[in-house]
Amino acid sequence: MNKVLLVTGGSRGIGAATALLAAQQGWTVAVNYTANSLAADEVVRQIRSAGGNAIAVQADVADEAQVMRMYEHIDAKLGRLSGLVNNAGVVDVYARVADMSVARLKRMFDINVMGSLICAREAVRRMSTRYGGEGGSIVNVSSAASRLGSPGQYVDYASAKGAIDAFTLGLAKEVAAEGVRVNAVRPGLIDTEIHASGGLPDRVKDLQHLVPMQRGGTADEVAQSIVWLLSDAASYTTMSLIDVSGGR
Repeated sequence: MNKVLLVTGGSRGIGAATALLAAQQGWTVAVNYTANSLAADEVVRQIRSAGGNAIAVQADVADEAQVMRMYEHIDAKLGRLSGLVNNAGVVDVYARVADMSVARLKRMFDINVMGSLICAREAVRRMSTRYGGEGGSIVNVSSAASRLGSPGQYVDYASAKGAIDAFTLGLAKEVAAEGVRVNAVRPGLIDTEIHASGGLPDRVKDLQHLVPMQRGGTADEVAQSIVWLLSDAASYTTMSLIDVSGGR
């Protein structure tokens, strides 16, 4: 059976690692990107060179019309979806809440929360037995920040990821009897490019002393948990929030 997986934000970091690992385990992968087509194409190239099947699909997940076009393209090119990884997300430059603009807050929640809800909605419409689907799995990428709050740096990001945790729990219960499992992973300090985009390129090195394991994690380590949750090996696992945070 052809297993079709959409990984949002799949051109770099945790998304790219997940796309590559899922392809190794037999998934046909749609690698979503917003603007960096070269990075997405490189992930697709690596998958295909290893004998897998993948395509790159452009969409800003905060834009419903773009998400709908992306799903239509996947439907036409790959067939019915059976897995979704809601990985696309952003941070902003570190700031206190008192200094955050409404524009910043809207961007944070539009991409990190609204984007995940829209993509999950369309996935459920394709996977759920209620809509004629054959079941499937959704994995939301949350963050340990939802527990820690990220004071003085990213309270808005932590708040958005707290919303993802609540969304995971509610949707999991809503579709559990329809063949769809919904879980989340909550990465801790992971060595990816997202820290540089928030103005703190050395954040993992600077904070790793706070991690009981005394190091940052890798995108590949997070991908292992995500791909397990997608797989039949996790067939009785839903509504779980799995911390991949080195004990922090």
